[in-house]
Amino acid sequence: MGNEKTSPVYSSAHSRKPPSPGENTPLLGGGLPRSSQAKTFANVFISIVGAGVLGLPYAFKRTGWIMSLMMLFSIAAVTYYCMMLLVYTRRKLVADGSSEINSFGDLGFTICGSSGRAIVDILIILAQTGFCVGYLVFIGNTLSTLFNSSSMALGSDFLGASPKILYIIGCLPFQLGLNSIKSLTHLAPLSIFADVVDLGAMGVVIVEDVSVFLKNRPPVEGFGGLSVFFYGMGVAAYAFEGIAMILPLESEMKDRDQFGKILGTSMAFIAALYGGFGVLGYFAFGQETSDVITSNMGPGLLSAIVKLGLCINLFFTMPLMMNPAYEIIERRFSRGRYCVWLRWLLVVLATLMAMWVPNFTDFLSLVGSGLCCSLGFVLPAFFHLLVFKEEMGWKGWCVDLFIVVSGIVLGVAGTISAVEQMYFAKESSSISAYKWK
Repeated sequence: MGNEKTSPVYSSAHSRKPPSPGENTPLLGGGLPRSSQAKTFANVFISIVGAGVLGLPYAFKRTGWIMSLMMLFSIAAVTYYCMMLLVYTRRKLVADGSSEINSFGDLGFTICGSSGRAIVDILIILAQTGFCVGYLVFIGNTLSTLFNSSSMALGSDFLGASPKILYIIGCLPFQLGLNSIKSLTHLAPLSIFADVVDLGAMGVVIVEDVSVFLKNRPPVEGFGGLSVFFYGMGVAAYAFEGIAMILPLESEMKDRDQFGKILGTSMAFIAALYGGFGVLGYFAFGQETSDVITSNMGPGLLSAIVKLGLCINLFFTMPLMMNPAYEIIERRFSRGRYCVWLRWLLVVLATLMAMWVPNFTDFLSLVGSGLCCSLGFVLPAFFHLLVFKEEMGWKGWCVDLFIVVSGIVLGVAGTISAVEQMYFAKESSSISAYKWK
């Protein structure tokens, strides 16, 4: 959901640039403030829960609600396990004499050298950019349905471009300006606003779902078949993405011995929240569930406020989401110095990609399969295997290898499935609220 959000830990690194950063210089500096258990719980929640939750009901429609719940809880458990693998791996390396391992990229460098950091950095850049592409798709689709309905005739096309594309292009100059802001200090309050809007929108949607379900009770399916299995796994992987923030969050916690307990509690709470939200949305609208559940709310002032609020939220969250990618590319190509043209290049690329994405939730599955499986499953298990290979028994080897192989299979198969759903699946327009124009 994917997270998509950036923790304040990232911004602290932005103000402590070393004179001449090298490949072995940690991305995050030391001296981080210590967090209580409650703050750590909140930070984990913020780092994982994002706008991707709005696509879960559609995924439940595609895969069936029982099958979706099974996949959701399974992915939550495996994600938690892999997050703890990163923590254990870092602790082992520090105990053996390594220092300054404060981020996923630092861990990759310590274990595999420059190639390890490069792989992690590339995946993080692609993932963060992919999240922002999803944001732009959501904004374009939502605004086009909100302001280009039959009752608000603004024209269906302009110069051959659909309203969705026009709205996405319209965001570009403003995003170039927002993403040119050097420090995140001025944007930090927007993170709080984004979380409040997300929770408020979820609350409104849940109330609407319950009301509609009690009136209509549409037919629903428990299982969608094996053909959509990998599609659903990709969406679930996206929903729980946030592993890049685990090491920084553990570093800033006061009582690190309790981190696993707090992380497990957070993941269980988020999984329950996701499951309830997906089930209620699907049960309320059945086969009419749209790829973004807010589009099922229909006309009305409250519906318009929720949709506009979410669009504003994602619009201002995009610079925060892109910041980890900016720190990496500026480190590699600008010696850690602020570089506006590199930032603008990523924003333009994200905008161009968003123009060609037809469906919000299908794109979540693509990002979840192609990127989140690698970041969340493959690399943590692989790094853990390399560090603990002399100490683990055959059972430990089997578990790590199983996760690595399964992550690769899910990534490849899920990517193929998501692409097929995005561009080759033939569905009736009455089923999908958003179609490529």
